Amino acid sequence: MLIEVWADVVCAWAYIGKRRLERALASWTGPPVGVAWRPYRIDPAAPVPAEPLAEALRDPMVDAALQQCAPDLTPAENRERVSRIAAAEGLGPRWGAGWRASSHDAHRLIALAQQSGGTRLQGAVAEGVMRAHFVDARDISLPTVLDDVSRAAGFPDGGRLLADGGGETAVRELLLRGRATGVTTSPTFVANGATLHGAQPPEVIHTFLSEAARLSPPRLPAEVERLRHAEALLDLGDPLGALTLLQPLLDAHGDDRGTRLLAARAYFHSAQLNRALRILEPLAAAAPDDSYVQLLLGRTLERQGDAARAARHLRLAAAMSPGYAR
Repeated sequence: MLIEVWADVVCAWAYIGKRRLERALASWTGPPVGVAWRPYRIDPAAPVPAEPLAEALRDPMVDAALQQCAPDLTPAENRERVSRIAAAEGLGPRWGAGWRASSHDAHRLIALAQQSGGTRLQGAVAEGVMRAHFVDARDISLPTVLDDVSRAAGFPDGGRLLADGGGETAVRELLLRGRATGVTTSPTFVANGATLHGAQPPEVIHTFLSEAARLSPPRLPAEVERLRHAEALLDLGDPLGALTLLQPLLDAHGDDRGTRLLAARAYFHSAQLNRALRILEPLAAAAPDDSYVQLLLGRTLERQGDAARAARHLRLAAAMSPGYAR
């Protein structure tokens, strides 16, 4: 059974959750378990190089954002509470991030570690990154720091692969997949389609794993899963994200009608109207009785200012599907 941990390495609860998951697995007697780390970003605007966290916390916008983590506590009170919990989990002796650091390249390194050495190496790199951030107070946005972490974890090629741009596509697509599947907090544990939010106590995680182990979710072909994720992103109002996931399908299966129609919808909603037309006009010619294609083609032409051509397709759509009539 594979446990996916969607988490940001600059999230204190991600590191606490890692320790609690390890404690839950120490008493696990069920089927063999692998743990894969997946990216989530709680602070996408964090800079490279990092800025001192003490300075960042003086920004009222940052302070207001942190307030959402624990509405009943001030950010300072919440940091003290998290420090106590971290100490109880053995994450010490010193605890506390020193930098507001971008975690993007750290996520790339973690993804590269799995590609190169599987989940065991990936776990070692994730541990090293979080220790560097929370215990050693290092700036994990810096290539030199990530190279040190990678080498210490037994992944000497990590720094070189990062410098060559490795992991960029993987992390970008994983972030989109997380969004498409409803990941909204760090950490989020996913196993066999079941989900557990937050750094729950080990006994809660153990119960979650026991329940997940009894599930047998359908195994979809990778192409179908990618298409569904792209459609979910479009429904969430992210047409550019949908197109990112669709591009490999368009490259490999450019003649598939469903893929082309979804791409046309994404082009339309991202105002790439000429690209939408290049897909919709052949689709409409091949299946003139498809009322939705006629509707989308008409609206695309309408947005381009071609009212005369648009009206014909909109009339056809309304005649076939009265619900499309204005």
